[in-house]
Parts: sequence; structure tokens; C-alpha cells
Amino acid sequence: MPADPHSRHLAVEAARAAADKKAIEIIALDVSERLVLTDVFVVASGANERQVASIVDAVEEAMHREGVRASRKEGVTQARWVLLDYGDIVVHVQHSEDREFYALERLWKDCPVVDLPADLAGPDADAPVDADDPRASA
Repeated sequence: MPADPHSRHLAVEAARAAADKKAIEIIALDVSERLVLTDVFVVASGANERQVASIVDAVEEAMHREGVRASRKEGVTQARWVLLDYGDIVVHVQHSEDREFYALERLWKDCPVVDLPADLAGPDADAPVDADDPRASA
């Protein structure tokens, strides 16, 4: 069963908050059929630790406005890879270098991508699509 509408809404709001702080490579993955703990992973990147921290603050504010509070936060002090667990969604904000190294999209490549509004696609939206990526046709 795909992620419910509430989870998708929270994912869009988290992505929008990240985009407002100039996060790059924002993606939302529907992991509901693979994990029982959450419905959607939102992944975003920042160029440096300061930007990662700023993105995290913006996401936390947006989720607070939606009436949800993180049950768990990890990595906030180092601001290299911050995990914010909101139950229905888990937000990963990573330093660009860590994002490339850990490649969460490859680990979860069999999960469908949650459609985000076009204005959240970021600067890589016009980049060529990898034809071998099974999500390219999703």
C-alpha cells in the first residue's frame, strides 16, 4: 500500500522548507512497502555544515506548523548527515559529499519516487535522466 496522503503532504512541506534554504537534489521516496516504521524518506543536500543546519531548522519549523514533532534527531551537532524522524516521514539532510558517498537513492532505488511540485526540483531538474535508473519511468 503506497504512502498515505498525510505522509505525502508532510513530505512536500518538508521538501518545500528545504528548498527555501537552497537545498539541492531534493527527493522523496515512498518506502512504505519496504519499511513498517515510516512511509516516506525525504532526502536533501546542503553544500556545507552551516547550510545543512539551516535546512534542518527550516524543516523543523515547517513540521512544527504542521503539528508534528520529531521523535528522534540524529547528527544535528555535526551537521553532516542529519536524520529527523517524524514517524510518517523521515527527513535526511546531508552534506553533499556525504550524500554522494552514502547514496541513499541507490539503496532505495526500488522504491517509487513521490511527486514533488516542479518548483522544488532544484537546479538538477534539467539534468539528463539515467536510462538505467528504474525510477526514470516512474
